[in-house]
Amino acid sequence: RVIGEVEPINAKKVTRVIFCSGKIYYDLVAARHEKKVAHVAIARLEQLYPFPETSFHEEVAKYPKATEIVWCQDEPRNQGPWYWIASRQHLSRELNDKQHLLLVSRPAAASPAVGYASKHNAQQKALIDSALGEIEYYKLP
Repeated sequence: RVIGEVEPINAKKVTRVIFCSGKIYYDLVAARHEKKVAHVAIARLEQLYPFPETSFHEEVAKYPKATEIVWCQDEPRNQGPWYWIASRQHLSRELNDKQHLLLVSRPAAASPAVGYASKHNAQQKALIDSALGEIEYYKLP
């Protein structure tokens, strides 16, 4: 199930659409408000299987100027929903030739947690800043 953007947003100004699942959504929304970011829409995928292809495509289609489609997750790159979604190319096959798929996540790791609060906080800040487009993090080919 896709839960689309719930905030009032000008769809014509959106250049980046973030898809995520779980708690990271609330962190992204709070940071978007704090930083007054107007070009980013945030949607949630709360049902990953079967993948909601029609709803996903409809959500992306709401933003005709969106060229960056982002999957953002708290988990390391090799864990969490991304690992399953990417292996089946669910997101990429729904995009047009002007749209690019980006992944924003923690680096691949054997453990889901870094073990140090200071490192976790630094990674979380980089994760949020990357998702909102403030720093380049990881772009898929």
